[in-house]
Amino acid sequence: MFRFIFLVIFIFFGYDKAYPQLNQQSKKITKTFFEDFSDLENTTPALKKKKGFTNQKELNLFIEELIKNFPSLVGLDYIGQTQKGKKIPIVYLSDKNIKDSKKIRIWMQGGSHGNEPASTETLLFLIHELLHNPQNRYLLEKIHFAFVPMLNIDGYLKNDRYSNNGLDLNRDHTKLMSPEIIASVKAFSTYDPHIALDFHEYRPFRKDFAQLSTFGISSIYDFMFLHSGNLNVSENIRLINDTLFVSNAKKSLDEFGFRHRHYIKSEKYKGEINFSTGSNTARSSSNYYALNNAFATLFEIRGVGIGKTSFKRRIKSGVTVALSYIKTAHKNYDFILDQIELANDFSSEIVVEHVRTTSKEFIHAIDIETNRKIGMEVVMHSSKKSKPLKKIDRPKAYIIKKSQSEIIEKLDINGIKTIIIENDTTLSAGSYTVTAYKDDFKIYEKMKMQDVDVRIDYSDIQFSKGDLILPMKQKKSNLIAELMEPEAPNSYVSFGLIKTGINKILPIYRIREL
Repeated sequence: MFRFIFLVIFIFFGYDKAYPQLNQQSKKITKTFFEDFSDLENTTPALKKKKGFTNQKELNLFIEELIKNFPSLVGLDYIGQTQKGKKIPIVYLSDKNIKDSKKIRIWMQGGSHGNEPASTETLLFLIHELLHNPQNRYLLEKIHFAFVPMLNIDGYLKNDRYSNNGLDLNRDHTKLMSPEIIASVKAFSTYDPHIALDFHEYRPFRKDFAQLSTFGISSIYDFMFLHSGNLNVSENIRLINDTLFVSNAKKSLDEFGFRHRHYIKSEKYKGEINFSTGSNTARSSSNYYALNNAFATLFEIRGVGIGKTSFKRRIKSGVTVALSYIKTAHKNYDFILDQIELANDFSSEIVVEHVRTTSKEFIHAIDIETNRKIGMEVVMHSSKKSKPLKKIDRPKAYIIKKSQSEIIEKLDINGIKTIIIENDTTLSAGSYTVTAYKDDFKIYEKMKMQDVDVRIDYSDIQFSKGDLILPMKQKKSNLIAELMEPEAPNSYVSFGLIKTGINKILPIYRIREL
């Protein structure tokens, strides 16, 4: 009995930190559903050894070898350091002999979670493939690449999802509380990509899955896509990402027999096990990148908790999708650049509150008892098809008081353009007064969250020399709205970075006319 209880706990909770190489998946499931791609060449550090994954020394040696062999194609820099002082590399790929300022820029990131090794190895294999495979060399003519293959080096080296201070790096893109994400966001803003891709792995054995079917289920999907459902992202960015990039990538996966769908996870809703799909939160990468007017997707490869099982299969799925996105961008070069210019003029109302849609949906899974594929009708809560619950008009600009030095620093990290008020002046502006306030929430990612309702009153307001104007006529206007509107769920107010209370006037103002 004790052994059975331990097995259930191990499978559905996972013991990655204590037992980094133990496998939650039976050989029976692997053989039936996830046969490995044995013909994949052992070109990257983790593929060259039987046990373990790429460590920092191996990563650096791998990059150094690429620079040595391809000096005209490969560049190396460091975006910053981890909390333990490890330098975070960024690898640039481009044909330096072709001078074209209009090259499409693609950002690819992996290793944000330290227990998702196929995310890093996918990028290393992809870099090798782009450089060594003559059939792919043409892609470098019109595309410039930036790769951050191992962002969370501290967590990666101990097979831990979180950074050294316990934060989830993929929940930190708006509050910017970890050095690794600060470095990533700063480099991302400087690079200003047209396409941004973030590689992850997901856990196929979840706690809730033990309660489904007769003896539990496992996810059957090799690969899942998570792209923005945030309604403040320009509509053409959301539509083209889904109907062009994701659609083509799914066809590429079909060619190799990979199972795929839009990202889902189980969740408890009113005591029942439901499922959710999509995301609209600006704190995670796919929405954050899209709010910067990039075609953005977060990829989830089936892998957390299964050690090195089907490792080549996992890498193959990631590389297949990455190459599909790259080839789609190359083929639609002018169209992509034109659509981003169109998105830069997005001027719709700001959605400060989304609501998910709910429906019955059919999904597939592996029945653990019978080792067969089964179909399940589930209740699905969709952020991908979210609807606006509350909107507000889009101002011409925001103003932030100079006293908010921490916020001003974060705006600068995001690459948001600001104008310093040079003299004391009076402007017609809207002030936010807090009319309802709650902070009785559990600590989230070490932050004391706040929930506010506000009233906006327009009047002539005195501003001081040094206060900052944030004009909305800039590429990052949709991100500015998410950060500055107090009622938005990922704003500086909601995250408690701007402390407030009932009847308080916030140090943020909105301008209707410049």
